[in-house]
Amino acid sequence: MKCSKKFFFTASAFAITLSGISACSNDSHITDKHSANSAQIQSSKAKNNHEIWGKVNSAVAKDPVIEQKVSDLLATMTLAQKVAQMIQPEIRDISFDDMRKYGFGSYLNGGGAFPNNNKHSTPQDWIALAEQMYQASIDDSLDGSSIPTMWGTDAVHGHNNVIGATLFPHNIGLGAANNPELIEKIAQITATEVMVTGIDWVFAPTVATVRDDRWGRTYEGYSEDPEIVKSYASAIVKGLQGHADSDFLGDDRVISTVKHFLGDGGTVNGDDQGDNISTEQELHDIHAQGYYGGLGAGAQSVMASFNSWHGKKSHGSHYLLTEVLKNKMGFDGFVVGDWNGHGQIKGCTNSDCPQAINAGLDIYMVPTDAWKPLMENTIAQVESGVIPMSRIDDAVSRILRVKFRAGLFDKPSPAKRKLSGKTELIGSESHRKVAQQAVRESLVLLKNNDNLLPLSPKMNILVAGDAANNIGKQSGGWTITWQGTGNKNTDFPGGSSIYDGLKQQVEGAGGKIELDEQGDYTHKPDVAIVVFGEEPYAEGHGDLGNLAYQRGKKTDLSLLKRLKAQGIPVVSVFISGRPMWVNAEINASNAFVAAWLPGSEGKAVADLLLTDSNNNIQHDFKGKLSFSWPNSPTQIVNRFDTNYQPLLPYGFGLSYADKSDKNVLSATLNETFIPDKNSVKANYIFAGKVVAPWQMLLVSEQDQAVIDSNSKTLSGITYRTVDKNVQEDAFRIVLDGSVNAGIRFINSNGFREDLSSELENNAAMVLSIKRESDISAPVFISMNCETIGAEAGSCSAHYDIAPQLKASEKGQWNTLSINLSCFANQGIEFDKIAVPFELRSSADVSLAISDLHFEPQLAQHADIQCQ
Repeated sequence: MKCSKKFFFTASAFAITLSGISACSNDSHITDKHSANSAQIQSSKAKNNHEIWGKVNSAVAKDPVIEQKVSDLLATMTLAQKVAQMIQPEIRDISFDDMRKYGFGSYLNGGGAFPNNNKHSTPQDWIALAEQMYQASIDDSLDGSSIPTMWGTDAVHGHNNVIGATLFPHNIGLGAANNPELIEKIAQITATEVMVTGIDWVFAPTVATVRDDRWGRTYEGYSEDPEIVKSYASAIVKGLQGHADSDFLGDDRVISTVKHFLGDGGTVNGDDQGDNISTEQELHDIHAQGYYGGLGAGAQSVMASFNSWHGKKSHGSHYLLTEVLKNKMGFDGFVVGDWNGHGQIKGCTNSDCPQAINAGLDIYMVPTDAWKPLMENTIAQVESGVIPMSRIDDAVSRILRVKFRAGLFDKPSPAKRKLSGKTELIGSESHRKVAQQAVRESLVLLKNNDNLLPLSPKMNILVAGDAANNIGKQSGGWTITWQGTGNKNTDFPGGSSIYDGLKQQVEGAGGKIELDEQGDYTHKPDVAIVVFGEEPYAEGHGDLGNLAYQRGKKTDLSLLKRLKAQGIPVVSVFISGRPMWVNAEINASNAFVAAWLPGSEGKAVADLLLTDSNNNIQHDFKGKLSFSWPNSPTQIVNRFDTNYQPLLPYGFGLSYADKSDKNVLSATLNETFIPDKNSVKANYIFAGKVVAPWQMLLVSEQDQAVIDSNSKTLSGITYRTVDKNVQEDAFRIVLDGSVNAGIRFINSNGFREDLSSELENNAAMVLSIKRESDISAPVFISMNCETIGAEAGSCSAHYDIAPQLKASEKGQWNTLSINLSCFANQGIEFDKIAVPFELRSSADVSLAISDLHFEPQLAQHADIQCQ
């Protein structure tokens, strides 16, 4: 297919030219998730063609003075000191003494990790940790090294791990805004708030070009097409690091990271950490353009990607990391790994992987206690010649080069830097105003029948939906906690929900407003604003089988239809990390707004939905789709596809000035989708994270506590997240045997759930479990119709799995399945389930769990039968 190489964003104020690339390629138009031969067909197209890759003219040129400093310092370093520069542990797994002894070149806080292991750590707590780690790193009394360390953090939509920080819309919303100048402001504000806490380095921007919206990280991408991605990468790097010719890495700037190299947005079926089978030309034209933009602006670090390219993990690809990125593109900063990504390379473990260093990785990101054996093994592998000393010297030179460029040898310690401790800057009003502008520009108006919007604030307005007054839900993943779950509005001081903004303006204009999540009201409203959408999720846990919203549990649709049946006009505000098939919800709405994940400044939504008190438009809709909107649950569609037939095209977005003929969703949309015969899916309770509507509790006798962080303790039991396949996708519980204790899942709203369909589908309860100790007493799995005092009720059932655990190999993951008749035969009423799973014991036992679900058609083949 031929197409122009100049792309214009519909209704945008500017155009972007992608010189010399062919972004019209259709690299992953996969409509069948189980397409059998696509990988084999595409694999034959992969060729290592160096000529495809052009050199990046970085705005940051090599400085002979810095190069001499690097050379001089490197010449004084021992092998152990060099390797320590290449090790990046996590704050939960090292002490100040470890930093003093080994002198790690950097360290990180993973998503959901906090100083003192406290989610509500203050900025002063963050500064204190940064200062102590820094002082330990320059203390040469044990390791002989005084090289300052660097702290890296995932500040991906603001300084999102810190309570009270300004949280901007996630990248998918910013892509709809298509405003690089605004993006640079956002990045600069993020850098400022990060510097207040003494941190040097940010793992942003994500420059994935997303090709399959089923991918759980879709919202981390700006667009399905590289035009916005390339422009934004440059703008964000400039905002974070400063401009190369003026304020580069000054006192209010941080080191940036373009990630993830390469092709993470184009994996087969949108599988996170999956395989990208694009041709090399497509890899360059579609997936690499963000790196040309970001590296051109002077980005100093690149993060390797979890994904593979034609079956080879990027962390172990010498071709991509060394031949392409470093040699052809000319990148002279350092390449950092992702969370134990080196351990996924064939033949590697988290603690032993020379292949990654030899491929071109410069820094191992090695959370957990694997850092020590990894460091020891790497030293031994250099001494034995497995890793050439030249490769070590190159990696350390790159790390030192960036540290010198960032002024880390000359800047004061973290607690004494220019912005450190100026906590008034975190979540300041001026920062929040920029975030509010971003919210206003990111919202996309998809439908506006009879020009219902904007609404007069003098009306009687009902606000409904579970996202209306929920700052955590509107902010999505990577929000305080890694998955964005377990948060309350009180965790966002200074922030506002969507309802907050509506209430302020309606009451200020003399109108009436009522909030009820379920859509009930005291007086019949003139209009209802319903705010609903996806629950928060992050990497590894957001992948979907198809794009149908609320598959099999259309509670939000029921709410919309109930209001419509009462003659109440409905404005839907849809919270999501991707376009989704919501035809039925659109049909049940008079107006429909794609709000994406707006962040902490929800009140700005009211600026578009409402007029002022004089019925004048306050702000018009500017947002335009940077992702095509699907026409069916299984349609994977991207701009420039040969057969391009989305429901709404790339660049679509209504404004209040548009005439009725632009309102293409006015007609009734098709709501029927007939899935294949295998469409009945597993029903997950825990899939690396707790799945809505469930909530996980620690229980000890009659006490219980909500698990809202990555570690928790109750009398007789401790809990902590651990890794199985991806970062923190499992958890460990350790019972000391002093009391009857365990874990319990309940509906987060306190409601009972109808799970009778699980019996109808002949499902079995399935869990992935690892015993880490001997089993000395019964270990009961229970289901219940009550949440407290369950064992005394009539609607309860339990089964002892101790025999199966004893029979399993200690330290090995095992899958255990239980026929649901084991519970049904004891009287459980599956249409009234309050507790779908509880595990308790009085034993001294340690167990890890990574997966818990109901698997259809497995009952008769389950490991445990109770006929």
